[in-house]
Amino acid sequence: MVAQITILNVDDQEPQRYVKTRDLLQAGFNVLEATNGAEALRTVEKEKPAVLLLDVQLPDVSGFDVCRYVKAKWPSIMILMTSATFTTSADRTLGLDSGADSFLVQPAEPLELAAAINALLRIRRSEDELRRLNETLEQRVQDRVAELAAANVKLMEEISQRQKAEAALVQAEKMQAVGQLTGGLAHDFNNLLTAVVGNVDLIRSRTGDARVQRLAENALKAAQRGAKLTSQLLAFSRTQKLKSAPVDVNALILGMHGLLDQTLGASIAINTDLAADLPPAMADANQLELAILNLSINARDAMPSGGALTIRTMVSSTDPDMVAVEVSDTGSGMSPAVVTRAFDPFFTTKAPGKGTGLGLSQVYGIAKQSGGDVIIASEIGKGTTVTVWLPRSNSNAAMAANPEMPIIRAAGSEKLLVVDDDSDVRAFVIGLLSDLGYDVREAAHSEEALQVLENFAPDLLILDFAMPGMNGAETALELREKCAGAQILFISGFANSEALDAAIGDAPLLRKPFRPAELAAAVRSMLEERKI
Repeated sequence: MVAQITILNVDDQEPQRYVKTRDLLQAGFNVLEATNGAEALRTVEKEKPAVLLLDVQLPDVSGFDVCRYVKAKWPSIMILMTSATFTTSADRTLGLDSGADSFLVQPAEPLELAAAINALLRIRRSEDELRRLNETLEQRVQDRVAELAAANVKLMEEISQRQKAEAALVQAEKMQAVGQLTGGLAHDFNNLLTAVVGNVDLIRSRTGDARVQRLAENALKAAQRGAKLTSQLLAFSRTQKLKSAPVDVNALILGMHGLLDQTLGASIAINTDLAADLPPAMADANQLELAILNLSINARDAMPSGGALTIRTMVSSTDPDMVAVEVSDTGSGMSPAVVTRAFDPFFTTKAPGKGTGLGLSQVYGIAKQSGGDVIIASEIGKGTTVTVWLPRSNSNAAMAANPEMPIIRAAGSEKLLVVDDDSDVRAFVIGLLSDLGYDVREAAHSEEALQVLENFAPDLLILDFAMPGMNGAETALELREKCAGAQILFISGFANSEALDAAIGDAPLLRKPFRPAELAAAVRSMLEERKI
């Protein structure tokens, strides 16, 4: 008995249609009906049946034409053509050449009809299983792509569509693997950077030696660049949400000049035309920088013999609440057909191995998530201009200097418990908070924390999220039973924003790496909130 398999039975003759529907229902299939070609195409568009049981002779359009259209648009739908009139060898050949997977002369025995459909379903399942197997083995995919390319000389638009689908599935699998890899690396790297940034920042702020202060400042900047790189990797792998804030777009672009020089090479002249008094835009600075870099790399690839890249900023002349970043090149340009598909994930006009087809889709995603838009203007032989529109920020915080935050000391003898499996992070946090006057205890995991609570009643729990065994959210539930009145502050270098939000909800979170002043301010804020 076959369950949940939908068959579309297309026949304009009611008696024949009734008999086939009855036989298929008895065989356990879910059956839809259509009486002509137009109705059949509408039903296929809406229902996506597994098999199309298609009569050749229809009142409005031939079954052969319906077959060709369905196979061109939905190649995964299996088609069994039937006819009591067109039964010659030439008729059957024409049906198969139209894209049908099989041809059955009517009338057919009920068991024969069901067997023919089950045979097509077995073929489809075998192909699906082979595709799933190929997705896990890149070398086998490459071999398969080569085979498909050779077979493409003989086989109808259908093979081309299947080849593209397989390539997209493989690329999606690669991106998932990249996301998992970068997520794991980011967790460890953020822990390492927390200890580095925190301790170097303390050295810089506490030393009176100008040379040591300068060296610590350089080390701090390098560590912050490392944190920025991690954020960009996570943005590329789609594991971390945007963190929109007021951004000085002009300053961001000027700060990229060295990076663009190194990336684009000497054959590309880089020009900037930055609007004076440009208001800040609401965006994620790291991802906006990555978007501009992606657009610049695309422009470079469109100018293999060299050319000019111009980055321009402006305020919209029609909507003063929108700020634009415009990246223009003097390259080969794009046809209207390519422009139409340019934002599609995995779509690329570059040679195999030269591009993922993800750059522009990422730019589009960043703009849309920020509340903006992206527009492409291009002409063959005359270059391309991509304009990223972003909402204007009402805050001027991004335009002002960012003074050093003061490190806030304890207001009394508050007790804190720090739970983090990374010993370096734990040592930095405990050392800082102890120096600020807090009574601090530590634990490397939830079991050890429970032991500490036997003789210690903290006012605030500082919990790492990603730990072996129970994570921070699960640990919080355990610890709340021991100290119901304590506040909880989560700290985390965990990359997956969706998983983190699902686990801790709206609970206070301080992302690693953080500066000493940020930790001190967060702790003080939580303790003051507890007093209210």
